Amino acid sequence: MNTTSKRKVQENLVWIPTGSVKLEGNLVIPESAQGIVLFAHGSGSSRHSPRNRYVADVLQSSGLATLLIDLLTSEEEAIDMRTRHLRFDLGLLASRLVDATDWLAKNPDTRHLKVGYFGASTGAGAALLAATERPESVAAVVSRGGRPDLAGSALGRVKAPTLLIVGGYDIPVIRMNQDALALLRVEKALEIVPGATHLFEEPGTLEEVARLATQWFKRYLTGMIE
Repeated sequence: MNTTSKRKVQENLVWIPTGSVKLEGNLVIPESAQGIVLFAHGSGSSRHSPRNRYVADVLQSSGLATLLIDLLTSEEEAIDMRTRHLRFDLGLLASRLVDATDWLAKNPDTRHLKVGYFGASTGAGAALLAATERPESVAAVVSRGGRPDLAGSALGRVKAPTLLIVGGYDIPVIRMNQDALALLRVEKALEIVPGATHLFEEPGTLEEVARLATQWFKRYLTGMIE
């Protein structure tokens, strides 16, 4: 993947309280940011995912703030490596996204910004579920290679415009996204990136994901249409 230009803004480590634990996050707020994108990573991933960080860099270059968080603590991650059950606990993951959204609403540096969710894999299902809990706060959702179908009946309650992005070779996930798309009752779109597999590792495919996501977020978080 190509790299974006070097950041001109500072990345800050933040701690977000949720229940009895605190989640680590990396917050970047470009000057004159008009919206912020909260990342919900997928199963077995973290806020250090090179794919999500690449997309975050592109969003920052377009004037959007980003918050990448770990939805599980390091102790929980260690447990999940053995049991693989927490990564599919959508109720838990969604509740933590809601707490992170509330934290953004209280933070003086971010409370004026419209919020978008960028979910990958199981994180996409959690993002859509969380969006139903804070419909007044979440203005847009983008899913990358996600499992929006995991949100189940909650899909019909989503109020945020939703973009689903899937790789052209990711056949099972395409079908899952088509099923989820049919249940959404908001402005929605399904974009299939030709030549891409599940992780968008093929040349140019992740760049296309970042372009599509930036376009969607700028439209619904800032009112700008490119």
